[in-house]
Amino acid sequence: MDHREVIADKIGAVFGANTAVSSLVPLAGDASSRRYWRAVIEASGAPKSVIVMELPAGSALPLSSEELAVFKQAPTELPFLNLHRFLSGIGVRVPKLYGHWQNDGILLLEDLGDTALWDRIQGLPDDEILTWYQKAIDELLLLQIRGTKARDDACVAFQQRFDYRLYMWEFDHFIEYGLEKRPGAYVAGTKIETLRRIFSDIAHRLDRYPSCLNHRDYHSWNLMIHHEGVVLIDFQDALLAPPQYDLASLLNDRITDSVIRPHMEDQLVSYYLRQRADIEKRAIDADDFRETYLLSAIQRDLKVVGRFYYLDLVKGKPAYRKFIPPTVRRLKRNLARVPQLEPIIPLLAEHYEEMR
Repeated sequence: MDHREVIADKIGAVFGANTAVSSLVPLAGDASSRRYWRAVIEASGAPKSVIVMELPAGSALPLSSEELAVFKQAPTELPFLNLHRFLSGIGVRVPKLYGHWQNDGILLLEDLGDTALWDRIQGLPDDEILTWYQKAIDELLLLQIRGTKARDDACVAFQQRFDYRLYMWEFDHFIEYGLEKRPGAYVAGTKIETLRRIFSDIAHRLDRYPSCLNHRDYHSWNLMIHHEGVVLIDFQDALLAPPQYDLASLLNDRITDSVIRPHMEDQLVSYYLRQRADIEKRAIDADDFRETYLLSAIQRDLKVVGRFYYLDLVKGKPAYRKFIPPTVRRLKRNLARVPQLEPIIPLLAEHYEEMR
């Protein structure tokens, strides 16, 4: 069988042998090596289309992201399937899973359409934008609070945690690709050591903060709008982390702050705090929460800058380079809000004009 025949065979196995696949259209992928197709099908009682997730050849059972492979024992199923079962079980909205063939690296998923949260809020007035991001926060709170309470050690997300080691891996990733390997870059070793000392302090502080279940890539491009609700995708790297991590991801990723401006970000952080306090029936130290939120946003943006250079230099995906300048500008703004981290600004200003 050729590639299309294999996919058609899987679709027929789910929806009936007489199911016709009228078209198979490749979809634009994100940073991962997975490929996606939209299959338009014709069958009685079947959806009009499904999404085909195709894993790269030879890696039908990836452990997780390269930096997350910390399992005591190799998993026996795809992390995506493992997390899909857990999240579905606690009521988090994820796409329906119609069928999966692990050995073939093929999954059939519900077609959620092409409208991500980022697409949905374009051109809307501020109050409607806030409403949509509040919906995203409501879904995040469901994942974090109900998911953490339903802890299941058979779920891979509870076998890995954002700890000092992982934070430093990501900081070093920034140093390697965001500084040392950038075209034409030169960084004195003493300045690298200064950055590492500061980064180590941040990593220790974040490592000590109580953790809960996190999606890990909870941003406006991984939240699809379907039937006026928010549906999560790309959740296979879920893990334990401070609750601020996913919130910082939602409100800061890529060019999100071109729409979620500082006063709106503040309102949404306040909304998260009110909703969480109401759900858990307990008071939350808002100042402490916001400080850790800022550290999480800074840590994640530094990792993202390194990652975008890595995707360009190593993976041959230059499209993400355009997100680096706005990310660095946001980094400068957030670093200036944490007095003990301001020394990072002049160190990075030598390499990024957005820091000057």
